[in-house]
Amino acid sequence: MTVSDLTERELIKRIAERLQPPPGWLTVGIGDDAAVVEPERNRLEVLSVDAIVEGVHFDRRFTPPSAIGHRALAVNLSDLAAMGAAPRLALLSFVLPPALLRDDFDALVSGLAALALRHKLHVVGGNLTRSPGPLMIDVSVIGTAKRRQVLTRAGARPGDALYVTGSLGGAAAGLEILRQTTGAGKEAKHPAGSEAGAQGFERCANRYLYPEPRVRMGLALGRNRVASACMDLSDGLADGVRQIADASGVGIIVDANALPVDGDARAWFDAQGDDTLTKAITGGDDYELVFTSPPKGNGRLGAAIRGAGVPVTRIGICTKAHDLILRRSSEGPPKDEAIPSGYTHFR
Repeated sequence: MTVSDLTERELIKRIAERLQPPPGWLTVGIGDDAAVVEPERNRLEVLSVDAIVEGVHFDRRFTPPSAIGHRALAVNLSDLAAMGAAPRLALLSFVLPPALLRDDFDALVSGLAALALRHKLHVVGGNLTRSPGPLMIDVSVIGTAKRRQVLTRAGARPGDALYVTGSLGGAAAGLEILRQTTGAGKEAKHPAGSEAGAQGFERCANRYLYPEPRVRMGLALGRNRVASACMDLSDGLADGVRQIADASGVGIIVDANALPVDGDARAWFDAQGDDTLTKAITGGDDYELVFTSPPKGNGRLGAAIRGAGVPVTRIGICTKAHDLILRRSSEGPPKDEAIPSGYTHFR
């Protein structure tokens, strides 16, 4: 059975059945022409919208329906995390090809609903329409934050340190692994041929399929007022560094030796003969946070890290000069080079 065998009302019912019960502040929810909500007192609303499109953001040959739903919401939650906002509500817009299987639709919604439940976010409405081509999911989210706790890209100052959460490159390696293992008879081999290596490849694939938005870390950075600028890494660290530098009017030096490149991703890129560092910082889909913090904020930063339970690495410094430098050093004097560009949708 496909979605074209069901009415719009039946599809909406299948969505509602997978969502958590509506909260008290939702005056009018799913089923009317629009949702009506009560504003949260003494907090600002933070709004974001993002769409994922089949053939651009995911490939259904190797992306399970549950992962498609998860990613559709995760990319929006990551934007809220970068702003220091607590997730509150979401509106969904599904553009569905008629041949989409009913079971795949159910799994897609379940993947999205499971992530929403983890972050106490409520789906309050949306839209369903038919697609003559690819599957598309458009999600609008609203979060809230206190006025003095909102994070932006524009506050970095010379002397501020540059930090990144988690590790880099795992999702980019995972996407390459999934592409190379899709199809009959295809198999990606770990350079050492070990079971541990195969498990590492699976971890990378899951980093791509099920990204983990750093909501708790974003809230901790805002609550402790420790980040002078912040951005999520949807299009790679290189892009994030450029965006913060442009918005803040500073230069940035990134210490290549300090970058927390995912160990499994390193094994994959090395086996392909790639420049591992370049791949790790330009690949995208990590959905980590890159942020700057003034030296006097070290104590508050420590409190934020402990509260969020996420590893954080210092990787560079902001400068008065507007240069963007990747500083590599092994044997001999350091070698400076321009930070490469990250992923872009339009060139």
